[in-house]
This record gives sequence, C-alpha cells and structure tokens, in this order.
Amino acid sequence: MPIRAIVFDLYGTLYELQAVARACENAFPTRGVALAQRWRQKQLEYSWLRSLMARYVPFDQVTEEALVFACTEQGLELDPATLRSLCQAWLHLPPYADMAANVRRLKDAGLALAILSNGARAMLDQVLVNSSMQWGFEHVISVDEVRLFKPHPQVYQLAEQRLAMPREQLLFVSGNAWDAGAARLFGLPVCWINRQQQPFDQLGAAPTVELPDLKQMVDWVLAEI
Repeated sequence: MPIRAIVFDLYGTLYELQAVARACENAFPTRGVALAQRWRQKQLEYSWLRSLMARYVPFDQVTEEALVFACTEQGLELDPATLRSLCQAWLHLPPYADMAANVRRLKDAGLALAILSNGARAMLDQVLVNSSMQWGFEHVISVDEVRLFKPHPQVYQLAEQRLAMPREQLLFVSGNAWDAGAARLFGLPVCWINRQQQPFDQLGAAPTVELPDLKQMVDWVLAEI
C-alpha cells in the first residue's frame, strides 16, 4: 500500500537532546554530560518499568524522578530550583536543523503528519510552541491516552486509530532503534534515522529503511509515493 501519512517520534528524532546536556553542564560544571546520559537512561528505564508494573504516571513525573535518582547516584545536590530548571530544558528542545524544511516538503506533498510520543501532551504542545512548529502536525498523540509507554504495542495502535488508516499506510519515523524495532514488530513500515551510525537493536525486527537524516528520509518518501 502507498504511504499516506508520516508518524514521527519526537525526542531524538525531530528534536535534539543536547540542550539537556548543556543545561546539566550549566548546573553542574564538568559533571553535566555524564549526568544527562544517566538521566536519559533512567528516564527510559522508568517508563518501561512503569508500563510493566501497571503504575503509569505522566512523562514529566518520570523525568523528575529519573533526575532525582541520577543526581543522588552521582552525589550531586539537587535543590528544588535546579530540578525545575533542568526539567524545563525538556520543554525548550531545539529542532534538528533539517526539521522545518522537510516537514514543509511533506505537507506540500499532501501527506498527513503526526507525532506519537512518550511525552505528556502538555509537554509535547510546549515543545512545539517554543519552536514555532505547531503548524506542522495534524495530530499530536501522547501515550497519556493509553497510560502505557512505548514500546508497548497499544501505543503504536494509537496512531492507526487516530489517523483512521491501516498501519501499512503509516510510515513511522524514529531516531531510537528500540522504538523503530517495536513499531516494525507492530506492523508499521519504519524509517530509522540513524544519525550516529549505530548498529540496530537485536529485537527480532529490522527497519523498512535506514537513513542518516530527515532530508534523505523525505527524499525517499517522495520517491515512493
């Protein structure tokens, strides 16, 4: 079936996460990069564990709890003001430089565009507003709707339901290999944006296509439709 819509992951796919590392470095000089890496790791781990335990909380709470753990583990004193400031960095993520132009190319081609993210809906809306990109997406879909986090299959089913299209017509785009693998196992065609030239996770699935950036992804899509 031809592709009729593109469903994007947000964190690390459309928006780069280096801003979080910079905020951590400002708060804890010389310790920020290690803190940001551990924070992101625990953020993902907590989302997966909460889905398995059926103890859902929104992603902003997961993010705070992961930061508290990471700072405690690394012996960093985290006062309430610093916690708020660092968590705010997730609302001010810069888009990748090739995002806006290539979102426009897809819209001009008549494709429906959506975001499907672990982020709480208010977080996603704020990221789009702060980057002036709210014009780009007809649907902004948060896992809040099913109270489960990726990579649970019900999350990917949300895209199929909201766009009212069969999964074979929805191209899922992610810069996270575990996310791309889970979407492919669900039955979505998948483009993995592999900016860092990493190996794909061994999860029993391979992406439909692997490309290094959004521009080449759009080139590929426009050649396929």
